[in-house]
Amino acid sequence: MPIRTNRGRSAVYRKLWSWPLRSPRHLVVFVIIIVALGIGVALVIPPAPASKSSEQTPGVSTSSDADGSTGSPGQSAPGATTTPATRLTSPLLSPTPAPPAPQALDVALKWVTAWAKHPAGITSQQWLDQLKPYTTDEFLPQMATVDPANVPASKVTGAAVSVDSTTSSVLADVPTDGGTIQVTVITTPNQGWRVSKYDKAG
Repeated sequence: MPIRTNRGRSAVYRKLWSWPLRSPRHLVVFVIIIVALGIGVALVIPPAPASKSSEQTPGVSTSSDADGSTGSPGQSAPGATTTPATRLTSPLLSPTPAPPAPQALDVALKWVTAWAKHPAGITSQQWLDQLKPYTTDEFLPQMATVDPANVPASKVTGAAVSVDSTTSSVLADVPTDGGTIQVTVITTPNQGWRVSKYDKAG
């Protein structure tokens, strides 16, 4: 059996590498073989997938999870490019116009009657006691600052007339011998219709 030596292998390698240099034709054939091998390797081996970090702009996330949140690993959902949900805001409900409630007009007439009743010697507390059954709890402390002696009327001279009304309030004019008084009557949860404001009618 022949013995293979390093010298023999070196000789074979030199022949292989020197073959393309023997003639221009050998060189062209060698180049064609190398190019063909490169193309074949490129077709057989699939390209490596690009990393997400190389496909995305730094600081901006475009990936989306199944739950609708967006972001790359290490980034929280609030910092992603999701659009915040639109808040639904209902418009302010305006009172519904309605015919004036007879109870509201009756309260307006009784309140102005009590307001105009201030005989000589009546105390402020007695005058407030007359107004209390027809006045809201919030408006009664304001009436406590009024001196009954300064009330310009002494009696009612006509019926209460509605100026404006809704399902929850009535604006009514009540004539007196000291001028027409305009009162606002509103519905309350526990007391029914009560006067919450008054002024001299314009």
